[in-house]
Amino acid sequence: MEKIKARIANQKARHTPADPDAQRSHREIMVIIFALMAAMLLAALDQTIVSTALPKIASDLHGLNKLSWVATAYLLTSAIVTPIYGKVSDSLGRKKVFQFAIIVFLIGSALCGAAQNMDQLVIFRAIQGLGGGGLISLALATIGDIVPPRQRGRYQGYFGAVFGVSSILGPLLGGLFTDHLSWRWIFYINIPIGIVAFAAIALRLHLPVRSERHRFDVWGSLLMAGAVSCLLLALTWGGNTYAWGSGTILGLFAGAIVLGAALIARERKAAEPIFPPRLFKNDIFIVSSLLSGLVGLVMLGSIIFLPLYQQIVRHDSPTISGLLLLPFVAGLFSGSLTSGRLISKYGRYRHFPLIGNALLVLGLFLFSHIQTDTSQVVLSIWMIIMGLGIGLQMQVMTLAVQNSSDRKDLGTATSIVTFFRSLGSSIGTAVFGLILTSQLTHYLTQAFAGSASQVSSAGLQSSSAAIQSLPPQVAQTVLQSYTNAFQDVFLAAIPFAVAAFIVALFLRELPLHDTIKKEAGSGGAEI
Repeated sequence: MEKIKARIANQKARHTPADPDAQRSHREIMVIIFALMAAMLLAALDQTIVSTALPKIASDLHGLNKLSWVATAYLLTSAIVTPIYGKVSDSLGRKKVFQFAIIVFLIGSALCGAAQNMDQLVIFRAIQGLGGGGLISLALATIGDIVPPRQRGRYQGYFGAVFGVSSILGPLLGGLFTDHLSWRWIFYINIPIGIVAFAAIALRLHLPVRSERHRFDVWGSLLMAGAVSCLLLALTWGGNTYAWGSGTILGLFAGAIVLGAALIARERKAAEPIFPPRLFKNDIFIVSSLLSGLVGLVMLGSIIFLPLYQQIVRHDSPTISGLLLLPFVAGLFSGSLTSGRLISKYGRYRHFPLIGNALLVLGLFLFSHIQTDTSQVVLSIWMIIMGLGIGLQMQVMTLAVQNSSDRKDLGTATSIVTFFRSLGSSIGTAVFGLILTSQLTHYLTQAFAGSASQVSSAGLQSSSAAIQSLPPQVAQTVLQSYTNAFQDVFLAAIPFAVAAFIVALFLRELPLHDTIKKEAGSGGAEI
């Protein structure tokens, strides 16, 4: 035991500057970056690996009507806990909170892999989200702890690479596991990666902590959780489980408004609020948060349907549908890496969200014209445009907020921006999923007025095999109905991308700092 303690102490001494706020060398930073990348890979991979396997999961667990909840449950809980992780990490230190998030995420992953029905899977995905909500925001906040804003774009390009690699590995591994092993492995694969990430952070990540005592805003956290839950439940159930005008849906919307208002009132009086009002006096913070939410809404709300289109309309296997997303990944990777390098070189970031959202609008417009026989080459070009649009602005909002925030609010500000992105993604998944199912039913009813319920049941199985088992003429009509519904999804996303472009016009640019902001009251390096 003494030898182990001595070894850890030597590792700490070797990799921690005498002054925790001192400028680290490129080599020291890269050691920490790779540890953070391993942790972020968990959350990034989870966002892409599940989408490819959703049709198979729904078939095996007999729960098509709860399919959207596999994604929504994770996004809901991760969105709720994201600002909490940021606030707690500012108080207790990034490292301890980071390790806790990884452990919870791995427990949720193991449970998801063992789920026996759709209800269990949804619950376990919610547990997984309780850990996943801290992984991305804490990794980004840690970058703010160790890298000056002027150089941050250079290193954030590596995180863009993580998203790019996960976008390749996610659909590919999801397809391979689904086709050749079991969809359960899309969750089990997290365990070895998580162990490596936990060990790397334990050995390599040493940060200063504040020595003051803090009071956690319990009531603010509960009100925020209630407001977000009511909003997402209303959007998920509305027009599907319950009619939009039903008492349940109206009550949920009313609950979201009342709890949201109560949250605002609470945060104005709380000693240490989850959403500090002083942050909302910063116009850069407000614009970046709105922009992050809108981009998140469009990004995940659109990407999640591309593998579904490939599998249902084009009869591709999960593996092939994953590989066919490579052009999108190439665009995202190139955009993220390019914007990061240029930001570090010239110290300017404002124009990247403008260019990115213009490309995003163009990409969505092109996909709104998708057909059953659109060539793969054309689809690939469209995917590259969409990927570039997202990649160019992926990290800009976080960078702008960190550059304009005080050191003591770094984790909180970063996590709130990530929260709005997660909230936008949750809303996008729920809303666009509702549009897809409702429009599909509409087109099937139009095409088969005499037997709408029977054909709708076959068409809504989200299974290429089920559709192909129909008579050829009927199957072609069902596929066309699916295609029309996909067109409507991408068309509905365009106004949100336009809104993101308009919001980006108001993003004020501050000179990027060449040094890390210091904060009084910092203690020694974390053990």
